[in-house]
Amino acid sequence: MYDLTKKTMNEILLNIESKETRYAHLHHGQLHDLIVDRKKSRQITGNIYRGRVTNILHNIQSAFIDINEGENGFIHISDILENTKKFEEMFDMDFDLDYDISKMDANPKPKDISQLLKTDQPVLVQVVKEPIGTKGARLTSNISIAGRYLVLLPNNPHRGVSRKIEDKASRDRLKKVIRSFEMPQDMGLICRTAGAQATTDMLIEEATDLLKTWVSVVDKFHQTSHSQLLFEESDLIKRAILTCVDKKFDRLLVDDYTVFQHCKHLYQKYEAEHPLKIEFYRDKVPMFERFNIEREIDRAVRRKIWLPSGGYLYFDRTEAMYTVDVNSGRSQSGATNDVEESLVRINLEAAEEIARQLRLRNIGGLIICDFIDMRLRKNQRRILERLKEAMKEDSAKCTILGMSEFGLIEMTRQRSRESLTQTIYTACPYCSGSGMVKSHETVSVEIERSLKKLLLCQNQFAVKLVTHPELNRYLDGTDKDFYQKIAGKSNAQIEFAVNDNLHINDYLFYSTINGQKLEV
Repeated sequence: MYDLTKKTMNEILLNIESKETRYAHLHHGQLHDLIVDRKKSRQITGNIYRGRVTNILHNIQSAFIDINEGENGFIHISDILENTKKFEEMFDMDFDLDYDISKMDANPKPKDISQLLKTDQPVLVQVVKEPIGTKGARLTSNISIAGRYLVLLPNNPHRGVSRKIEDKASRDRLKKVIRSFEMPQDMGLICRTAGAQATTDMLIEEATDLLKTWVSVVDKFHQTSHSQLLFEESDLIKRAILTCVDKKFDRLLVDDYTVFQHCKHLYQKYEAEHPLKIEFYRDKVPMFERFNIEREIDRAVRRKIWLPSGGYLYFDRTEAMYTVDVNSGRSQSGATNDVEESLVRINLEAAEEIARQLRLRNIGGLIICDFIDMRLRKNQRRILERLKEAMKEDSAKCTILGMSEFGLIEMTRQRSRESLTQTIYTACPYCSGSGMVKSHETVSVEIERSLKKLLLCQNQFAVKLVTHPELNRYLDGTDKDFYQKIAGKSNAQIEFAVNDNLHINDYLFYSTINGQKLEV
């Protein structure tokens, strides 16, 4: 049995099912991050493909590319031209280069995508953003192959070190090491933040592996004649091992024996760097239930989230953005002079929970947070700082603006894959995702109008009304008698029937003379 009272600092739990792998990061026993990876919709960011140009859109300087992954991928001219800023965004780092980058990017560049791509042309592309909903994957031809410590840039010559390595001596050492590598002149190499912990031998070994990977990609590209995957980014299992080692986590717990053995095998390469406990979960109670993760997942797909103080949050999605509304709820304000501080306490709780829910729900794009109004400017600053501090733990790139006079904070969060809601749910066939259907009273009024049209305009005198059983029960009240009176005034007859395959808001009219459906 597992002692749940003993909370480890950081641990990752891997739940393996036939169609799904779930990754949960627990921090002091609380769910801190969640990834749901399904076989049918596996993550493809970082994958490299041989693609084929299917269509060029001159008006938006973009092209659709078949990469053999269902929906065609999408590439913009800015993702074809060499663009250092894109690499900085992709790896969330500033490059400390040995030369002026503005001079490198100052060369004249093609202004029309037709100068770069032609229909049916084979292209080597990489996925930078997952397909979401009906949108295909976002692609780039600026290929980068990321290792633990280094990023190989096969198509451009930049060599540099992440500015997130703050120690100048470490940066200088790494610059010397990178400059000393014997590589083709047109290839670049960037040292990532984790490279500060690596020895020179480890960096050389990884650079050699990355070069071999690139050579393999190029060989496969020339050997094939159709769209296909050439290189696959490391899967969720390997990423879990590397995360545990790099971030010095305490434990990795796996509930599938085959995957447990695979994890132990992968870890052998890194065991000298960090003593990680890899354990096989043996209890009969499902692992995610025992650690209360199922309850947290259920909470993370609800619209309403309660806070410890009694306040609550509302999460709502529109076409353009997500909105988060903070409410005081049933919290106790206490004395009148404590009202402001009570509201601040709720807002501080809300800021931390918002940051956590954005991670768990994997909400991306534009987000508007509506906090409870506070009179004092210093309190508004406290909320903003708390939100910024809580968002630092997010692996997705985030930008947070100041708080407006109305207590609104605008922010953006990098959208890398589908949200948790999009992964778990599909749009309701009844309401088409709106969350609303017409009331029975509304449909009853529509039926009345349709019936009058059939009797007076189409001269029908024998009709049958077919409805959903729920609507039929509502009409049993007084409406059916009323419809009979309307029919009687036109010397017509009306019958009633049910069909439980109908949408709850739908109804059909048939002629009882010839059985044909009547169009209204």
